[in-house]
Amino acid sequence: MRAAVTTAVTDPRVARRVPETLDAFQRAERHPEYRVDIERIRFSPYFSRLSAVTQVIAQSGAGLAVHNRLTHSVKVAAVARAIAVQLSTDQGETGRIVQELGGCHPVVVQAAASSHDLGHPPYGHLGEHTLDRLAKDRFGLAEGFEGNAQTFRILTRLDEHDQPGVGLNLTAATRAAILKYPWLRGNGNGRKGSSHKFSAYALDVDELHDALSAYPLIDTGQQTVECSVMDIADDIAYSLHDLDDFYRAGLLNQATIAAEFHAWSRDLNELRALDDAALRYASRSPGHSLELLWRRLNKKDPWIADPDAFAAAVEKVSDEVVDGLLTVPFDGSLGADRALARFTSGWITHLQASVTVRRDPHVRSGHVSLDTTAWHEVAVLKFLHERFILDRPDLAVYQRGQATIVERLVDAFAAWLDDSFDVRRAPRRLLDLVDLAADDYQQLRRDSPELLDSVDSAELRLRAKGRGIIDYVASLTDAQAKNHDAMISGQTERLWDAGQGL
Repeated sequence: MRAAVTTAVTDPRVARRVPETLDAFQRAERHPEYRVDIERIRFSPYFSRLSAVTQVIAQSGAGLAVHNRLTHSVKVAAVARAIAVQLSTDQGETGRIVQELGGCHPVVVQAAASSHDLGHPPYGHLGEHTLDRLAKDRFGLAEGFEGNAQTFRILTRLDEHDQPGVGLNLTAATRAAILKYPWLRGNGNGRKGSSHKFSAYALDVDELHDALSAYPLIDTGQQTVECSVMDIADDIAYSLHDLDDFYRAGLLNQATIAAEFHAWSRDLNELRALDDAALRYASRSPGHSLELLWRRLNKKDPWIADPDAFAAAVEKVSDEVVDGLLTVPFDGSLGADRALARFTSGWITHLQASVTVRRDPHVRSGHVSLDTTAWHEVAVLKFLHERFILDRPDLAVYQRGQATIVERLVDAFAAWLDDSFDVRRAPRRLLDLVDLAADDYQQLRRDSPELLDSVDSAELRLRAKGRGIIDYVASLTDAQAKNHDAMISGQTERLWDAGQGL
């Protein structure tokens, strides 16, 4: 079972679940506890596996070196650190607000950014959606699966450092900085992403409350300052590095994208006169998808959505990306690399400089956020790959196959655990994860039965089995998932293969 909080540290932000002794070198550093956090994360096998987990398209699918979850995380950490240094050294009103709200330590921000994608299962968001559906349908897990909640569970429960029950035993500051959506499923109350996002399963609710208790001035349901910085850095990196990948791969058709942007600017009055149904019906026609994007932004975030700022963002992206970068196909030359590097670094510098701090932010914003101009620019940058890559039918066919692999694995492991004769030979880690989930459900039944819609012992055993299986499958890399599927379905004759890891 999990250890109680016994630390004697006076600063609640550096409190761990159990106390630790620091060596002389660490004691000489300022806030050495945070250095311990980031090194534990970087040396974690969960962190290493991110090098073999898809960001959007796999390297094998694109034929080149594209971003994976590890390279994405490394770059998010770099962007986040630059913002954190800027805020933590500010000597004016911004710096004073940051300190009052708990501070913004660059190492804490780096740790959070490095670990923010640990919970991503094989095949990225496709795997996440598939595991969410299977968790509900197969095992009655109402919370399903959520990558952010899985990240928190890994850090606080599944990935152990040197003692059981406390995960990596990170400081409260780092644990809180991971909580992008600091609530249980369905408890977001209209906050950013609350319709389907959350950062902790009910099994880990004590860890959630313990981490956030170190920040008494942060409102319930609000990110810490350090978490807000990580969240912004993730948005910046995602909006640009996926664009980098698809440009290198030659997947962004300049003529098609130019038609969309130019038609929206040219036909704006006519597009604004259409109702939503008419826009959706003709969404493949140039200009219509950009207008649908504007309406989604305005509906979800009227507190910041501004028609003039959106038009300016469309113009900037059109000038610099559509009629600039994309007009010269990437040819793999050193000159093309330099041009792309200048483009990406220029945008990152611009967006990093567009950060603002608010003491009392809107319910759908954080204390740290992008200003109105940059917020719209990031939305339009994301639109490029969401509309012209993620909606591609050929990618959909590819992903349907990946979803089938994940589904077969979950069903096969469930059948194995139900086989009373052969269950003893199931993967040891799978059995360990089921046992951990069983312990957690028993504790939840004792401490917070109101968080369970059933306390029937048989039902809890089914849920523990399901959570353990989901935890296990989610920890695989893309290649491991494929190899496990081939082995467990009898589609390979190769038995002793390095790295199978069963």
